[in-house]
Amino acid sequence: MTQFINGLLRFRRGPWEMLATILIALGVFMLMQPFALILFTYSFVVTLIGTVMFIITSHFPE
Repeated sequence: MTQFINGLLRFRRGPWEMLATILIALGVFMLMQPFALILFTYSFVVTLIGTVMFIITSHFPE
């Protein structure tokens, strides 16, 4: 866990891409769930943030 946090603080590609991937998956889950309208409302924003974050972090050093 400390290695993950150190990678985030040092702007390394691996941890940031993992975080972006989790955001994308969370946004897709929020889009497909039928229970809470508030989750559906913010699903596109979460997916978009994760996608943009993944594009940006793909340029970080390994």
